[in-house]
Amino acid sequence: MENFTYLQASQAKEATAAVHDHKGAAFIAGGTTLLDLMKLNVENHNQLVDINMLAFKGVEQTADGLRIGALERMSDVGENPLVVQQYPVISQSLLQAASPQLRNMASIGGNLLQRTRCGYFRDTAFPCNKRQPGSGCPAQDGENRNLAILGGSKACIATYPGDLAVALVALDAVVLLENAKGKQRHVPLLDFHLVPGNTPQRETVIELGELIVSVTVPAAAHARKSMYLKVRDRASYAFALVSAAVGLDVQGGQIRSARVALGGVGTKPWRSLAAEKILTGAPATEATFRAAAAAAVREAQPREQNRFKIELAQNTLVRALTDVAAKA
Repeated sequence: MENFTYLQASQAKEATAAVHDHKGAAFIAGGTTLLDLMKLNVENHNQLVDINMLAFKGVEQTADGLRIGALERMSDVGENPLVVQQYPVISQSLLQAASPQLRNMASIGGNLLQRTRCGYFRDTAFPCNKRQPGSGCPAQDGENRNLAILGGSKACIATYPGDLAVALVALDAVVLLENAKGKQRHVPLLDFHLVPGNTPQRETVIELGELIVSVTVPAAAHARKSMYLKVRDRASYAFALVSAAVGLDVQGGQIRSARVALGGVGTKPWRSLAAEKILTGAPATEATFRAAAAAAVREAQPREQNRFKIELAQNTLVRALTDVAAKA
């Protein structure tokens, strides 16, 4: 890790200006991902701007749904009664992530910005197009068991590692951003993360100096009847091989609305509009769920070691849909 200076910002404009105007500066809240990457020399920053004093807090019901401040801690949001009762998929995604210690430190905004755990990205002895564009992607023919089968490119197949964003993208969440001039913009989470294409080093639409202020989630019947199912190599403190965030509004055995997203399989949180189209208006049966699951992975492009994720993703999605439908 290289030496760096430290600035504690008391206002959003001070923080955003510091990062926008100071080459090599970065925001820090919980620091649970950033400091790891700095220790590995994957990221090098000469100044860290502490944003913990900013007023980006609160978990509240609004006229339109749920608002979560970007500086709320994962554990606090995951255990919040409003979230548990009205948006269970969000609560479950948070409480199945990381460890209790990390959840107590990590912020919601930081969680959305966490970077891949691809071993080639995190080991500077290897080339990696995310770290050094144009250097190559050894994962294509190398160790790729945990990597993406959806949204990859010749430049990168690194998996998006998070849980929360998978739940949020399923529920049509919107991220509020603020830049160094104090201007704010709303970005649907569906559009917030980027597939690698030819620019794998660019992972989100955030511009230099922009901060995540909050996340809003619209209220909906499928949000209240939702769940997050995570399949991993061990029962805790492990990233998803496959995960499913689903929500259903079922009336009289018919699905009135559906939301489906997958984790552990995509280069970004993977919303499946194709699966939702099959589910909406159809009977809540195993046959419907299996048809939706097949549609969700129809465009998969697996490598040698991660081909198993196609079947695993389908089975995970069918189980999640079945469990939610049984509670509807």
